Amino acid sequence: MSPRAPATAPPTPEMKLRFGQNLARCRAEAGISQEELGFRASLHRTEISLLECGERVPRVDTALRLAGSLGVPLAQLTAGLEWRPGYEVVVPGAWEVLERGDQPPGDHDQASAHPAEIATSNGSR
Repeated sequence: MSPRAPATAPPTPEMKLRFGQNLARCRAEAGISQEELGFRASLHRTEISLLECGERVPRVDTALRLAGSLGVPLAQLTAGLEWRPGYEVVVPGAWEVLERGDQPPGDHDQASAHPAEIATSNGSR
């Protein structure tokens, strides 16, 4: 069985908290209440509260609605957020750096296909 990357990577508590802090800061700078932001973004006030407290993280469409309702770019709501893979892919064996045109050891007796031949055989041009 080959190693596979996870289908999803859940947001970390730090991500949720940072987004919430950014949202609260932008809302305060706009001078509006959670209720007013909720009305503008078509969200319930409690959803705004949960987002600001770091209990939830919004979907992309919700984040865009929030940014638009606040009149700020989405980048202000995601400032300081980054994602790094939380897994390692382990491949048994050693890696070798091959120059273009070189063949890995043991493949010398196979005929190498010209890129045009490969493109023709798989239907691409």
